[in-house]
Amino acid sequence: MKLRDIVLALSVIVVWGLNFAVIKWGVSELPPLLLVALRYCLAAFPAILFVKRPQVKLSWILAYGLTVGVGQFSCLFYAIHIGMPAGVASVVLQAQAFFTILFTALIFKEHIKLNQLLGLVVAAMGLVFISGAIGAANSASIPLGAFLLTLLGAAFWGLSNIVVRKISLIAAAENKPLNMLSLVVWSSLIPPIPMLLASLYLEKAQLALLSFDSISGSAIFSVFYLAFLATIMGYGLWSMLLAKYSAHKIVPLSLLVPVVGMLTAQFILGERLALIQWMGGGIIIIGLMITNFGHVFAKRFL
Repeated sequence: MKLRDIVLALSVIVVWGLNFAVIKWGVSELPPLLLVALRYCLAAFPAILFVKRPQVKLSWILAYGLTVGVGQFSCLFYAIHIGMPAGVASVVLQAQAFFTILFTALIFKEHIKLNQLLGLVVAAMGLVFISGAIGAANSASIPLGAFLLTLLGAAFWGLSNIVVRKISLIAAAENKPLNMLSLVVWSSLIPPIPMLLASLYLEKAQLALLSFDSISGSAIFSVFYLAFLATIMGYGLWSMLLAKYSAHKIVPLSLLVPVVGMLTAQFILGERLALIQWMGGGIIIIGLMITNFGHVFAKRFL
């Protein structure tokens, strides 16, 4: 990779890693479901005026918007709102890789490879370490509901990966290019309406207390950061790099996202994690590495 592209890739990693601390800022003042709606409103407009619609059926755009915006991020934002530490959330959400493997096996009838199975087992041990710290003294408090919601968000992320896989297969069969930035921008039209309706129904008390004067600069910054940096810039640069280089050179860099997430949560938000939580996060990352690179190691050394 060229030095310029390495810098761009690492910039995306930092933006996505900081994303969790920014979400924490946002949900500390804005109702979480409203924050999801605002994020996608700004991600869709005005970008939709400049980005062509992806060459896929409306049903697939709808499926992607529902799994990511309505499913993944509503669960994640609400989990952080009710007490999930941002740093731990950045790691637990990586369980999406394992949900993707399981859904792929169920839907596409693909066999789970030995390294993937081993990675699943190792990552499950990491989740046990983190969940075992729920309510433990001298550690970041993790409500059980928040922990399970984050896992559910990871499952929705896994489903969205299946949607992208299906769209990619259809595009390849029809000899049409798949522009991920275009898919992200146009699918951003989907979450605002259901999220606004859900917010009006579930967050009435919080919405009644909201006023323009009560919203701080950090909350406004979080909305713009999530929409323009984490969504438009992040996916735009990532899609460009995936189009330029093979996936095995780019995708492994995403393993740095939870590392950045945990470190920034500690230094920016002041989250203090217990040793068992750091160990759990490390074990999950090791599980991800086994899943992604175990077959390469086996071919080279076995």
